[in-house]
Amino acid sequence: MSFTLAIVGRPNVGKSTLFNRLVGKKIALVDDQPGVTRDLREGQGRIGDISFTVIDTAGLEDATDDSLQGRMRKLTERAVEMADVCLFLIDARVGVTPTDEVLAEILRKKSARVLVAANKSEGRAADAGVIEAWSLGLGEPIRLSAEHGEGISELYSMLMPISDEFENRGQDIQEFAPTTDVSVSDEDDEGIDLVAAERVWRPSVERPLQVAVVGRPNAGKSTLINKILGHERLLTGPEAGITRDSISVQIDWDGTPMRVFDTAGMRKKAKVQDKLESMSVSDGLRALKFAEVVVVLLDAAIPFETQDLRIADLAEREGRAVVIAVNKWDIEDEKQDKLKALKEDFERSLPQLRGAPLVTVSAKTGKGLDRLQQAIVKAHETWNRRVSTGQLNRWLIGMLEQHPPPAPSGRRIKLRYMTQAKTRPPGFVVMCSQPDKMPESYSRYLVNGLRESFDMQGTPIRLYMRGQGDQNPFKGRTKSTPSRLRKHLGKAPADQKPKRGTRPTGGRPLGRKPK
Repeated sequence: MSFTLAIVGRPNVGKSTLFNRLVGKKIALVDDQPGVTRDLREGQGRIGDISFTVIDTAGLEDATDDSLQGRMRKLTERAVEMADVCLFLIDARVGVTPTDEVLAEILRKKSARVLVAANKSEGRAADAGVIEAWSLGLGEPIRLSAEHGEGISELYSMLMPISDEFENRGQDIQEFAPTTDVSVSDEDDEGIDLVAAERVWRPSVERPLQVAVVGRPNAGKSTLINKILGHERLLTGPEAGITRDSISVQIDWDGTPMRVFDTAGMRKKAKVQDKLESMSVSDGLRALKFAEVVVVLLDAAIPFETQDLRIADLAEREGRAVVIAVNKWDIEDEKQDKLKALKEDFERSLPQLRGAPLVTVSAKTGKGLDRLQQAIVKAHETWNRRVSTGQLNRWLIGMLEQHPPPAPSGRRIKLRYMTQAKTRPPGFVVMCSQPDKMPESYSRYLVNGLRESFDMQGTPIRLYMRGQGDQNPFKGRTKSTPSRLRKHLGKAPADQKPKRGTRPTGGRPLGRKPK
């Protein structure tokens, strides 16, 4: 049983840098300007043999209203209440500030275990700040340098007793847990196709379905995820561009384990002038590449702008299953006419995603979330679909009879057979003559036929044409024997054939039968 550690402190004291150090990856955005982190980010921290959940929080400021800073503070206070241990960071080069004293008083009231650490304490200039940390009344301060990795061993010594306590607590829970003695006979496995069961992959808690919610700023991505979770986990508000980090949350959505990524709003590249916004967009693009299903969230008032189409096209080029969700549908008046126009506009603008599910939702009221969940699960199943070689070749014969391939330079291209080489997304290989002369229009004809015949609407499909010479890359190669073994095997050098009738070492004369 592991514990949860929340890193708290004023803005720009190095919380995200320490978070990245503990998880061993550069996950959280780090910059010199204060207030970069706004949402709560969780990760698996590790120091030596101690494993724990670590939470990176927004910088605590003296704000209690409904402003952006006030909402950030409420989220941080919630993380303090959730955590088993709070690590309070101060800037050793600045020393203890009045804000630090106020925050220390808040932590004493809200958390039972508080450790204080003086970060940025490399060099003698930070000695005074480390000594000042004693005045907070939170015990002996840990001298840290998150950027250079100094003081991690002292943090390990502080966390070891806490880790042992939670480990013993977990053993006590297992000792008193009820056990079930069930005997399973071989008869229970009768009628189960174990090979097929291994091939059919289903999301699990260990391997949840990866979903990324992307779109333009202020489309309602964070509000949508909060509604799915049932509580205010992510920072929301009327301001555009609130989300900066790509925050992932794991949920069980109607029986399907998912890891949902909330990403920063993506504007046109020409409008991105700020370095921090550029970092946020890059973080969102990285989440898109790790996702299996991408939900492109649109604003019903201004749907399918050029940027929306670029985002959807990027998801298709990355080979991800795509679901289009139109948010703020509760304030739309002419729903039927608007929905028909949306579908026509989408299929005309992105023909490569023709048939992708288009769902109308309201992140504010929660209406349409059940349809969105079903669309995500179906898109993921299609993305993982495999078609047998027999079905594909029977289908290919029908497609060739309906529309024969072209004949460039008077020689008709012959399509011999077809097989599926991969899934996620589905990829197919067609063995043919003159693959380099196959027109793009005929490849599209085959891809569209695959979508319609095997119910792969809206899923990226990869089709590869290969010639006969490409089917066996080892064709024409002879098996060679290492030169060191030739004298022991009685073989001649590779470039010299043995003479007829000669006796190889350890053998009999060629052409003579034994007596």
